[in-house]
Amino acid sequence: MIKKYLLALDQGTTSSRAIIFARGGKIVASVQREFKQYYPHKGWVEHDADEIFDTQLLVAKEAIKKAEIDPNEIAAIGITNQRETSIVWDKATGKPICPAIVWQCRRTAEYCDELKAEGLTDKIRMKTGLVIDAYFSATKIRWILDNVSGARERAERGELLFGTVDAWLIWKLTDGRVHATDVSNAARTMLFNINTLQWDEELLKIFGIPSSMLPTVLPSSGIFGQTDMFGASVPIAGVAGDQQAALFGQCCFSHGDVKNTYGTGGFMLMNTKDKPIFSENGLVTTVAWSLDGKADYALEGSTFVCGAAIQWLRDGLGLIKTAAETEAMALEVPDNGGVYVVPAFVGLGAPYWDAYARGAILGITRGITKNHIVRATLESMAYQTADLLFTMQKDCGAKISSLKVDGGASSNNFLLDFQADILDMPTIRPTCIETTALGAANLAALAVGFYSSLDEISSSWAKDRVFLPSIDADRRSRRIEMWHKAVGRTLNWL
Repeated sequence: MIKKYLLALDQGTTSSRAIIFARGGKIVASVQREFKQYYPHKGWVEHDADEIFDTQLLVAKEAIKKAEIDPNEIAAIGITNQRETSIVWDKATGKPICPAIVWQCRRTAEYCDELKAEGLTDKIRMKTGLVIDAYFSATKIRWILDNVSGARERAERGELLFGTVDAWLIWKLTDGRVHATDVSNAARTMLFNINTLQWDEELLKIFGIPSSMLPTVLPSSGIFGQTDMFGASVPIAGVAGDQQAALFGQCCFSHGDVKNTYGTGGFMLMNTKDKPIFSENGLVTTVAWSLDGKADYALEGSTFVCGAAIQWLRDGLGLIKTAAETEAMALEVPDNGGVYVVPAFVGLGAPYWDAYARGAILGITRGITKNHIVRATLESMAYQTADLLFTMQKDCGAKISSLKVDGGASSNNFLLDFQADILDMPTIRPTCIETTALGAANLAALAVGFYSSLDEISSSWAKDRVFLPSIDADRRSRRIEMWHKAVGRTLNWL
């Protein structure tokens, strides 16, 4: 049977999605399902790892059914995932020993302070490209071993396995036959040496994590294993963390190419090819992907709360019923009315790295309506993106000329108009904004010969719309100044 399709499993922070792609990146079917978020204590965020897998399996089967295709027509599966989220499970039973600790969770912030006080900042940064922060996996694994009864002893006996979400899905999809991850996900653990592209023994000793827990690290494009859970034996052939997958999906294959994803968080990556750039201004250095035995690196800035702020407007404040309403509501008012929203719900990421910041709505007067708050929330997404881009320009020593954007919120024209104004540069939305899933699918496609080259993949990328700046320099400077003033009020709140 002719292999006509690619299946992308896009396991995100708030939902699991499956997309069937035909040749040229055409979406044939897409199914998405949200799953429950758990907040057991202030600053803690957890997921049910079994629910993650169950929802991902369900949407994949539904997408195949919706597409009305034979599973034997699927050439390969690509997996992309929320990064840093940490799962530890029993090697024999496959049962998680505790809830998954989500990348947003801040429970290990004090332990991170201890690591900094021990003078480990530079050592960890030069080995991993990362800053010491509760965001990354290593401190989460350490917390599980220290706080779940019997976990450390069981880990030292080789009875427990660790994985980021990709490794968990691979293990489950292969019925426990494969325990593996790719370099892009390994690079987010704070245990992986991005210079040698191997797990780092010194870091494992620092964090007290047995190497037997860790998955095998494989290239991002290649055969990880076979799954027969969809009615046919299909290879899992492409794996990348969500932001690296989006960079690949945006065809940012050349040095200096930049994309920003408006997802649950906001993530900007620049491809720096075979040269890792170590930031002096609060960004992180990461592995973008590995192909044909060679790794591409990326400079990355991440904000913890981006699209999640829209979820908060819906679920927390009840100001909207759907995210789609926000564009019209923002345009109901001529400006933000002097209101600034800083969505530091779980601290601030790059370039501030303040685990103790907390969110605020500033500038409220009696005349402020829900439309102003909605508009200011959308604007906060653009301001956080601007913080990342301006910092990235400092680190790379060159001006960025345009920005490719994707993610769910990139469908919001108001947001992208405002983004172009604040950045003073063209902001480009592609025809397919599901670039995270597309990137994973394309990595898988290369591994099985569905596509022959990066050039063939690039030929199918197309722009939907270019948003151009329309305000003067003085207005832009005043707005950015007020944003930074608002951020300053939230820093070190706790």
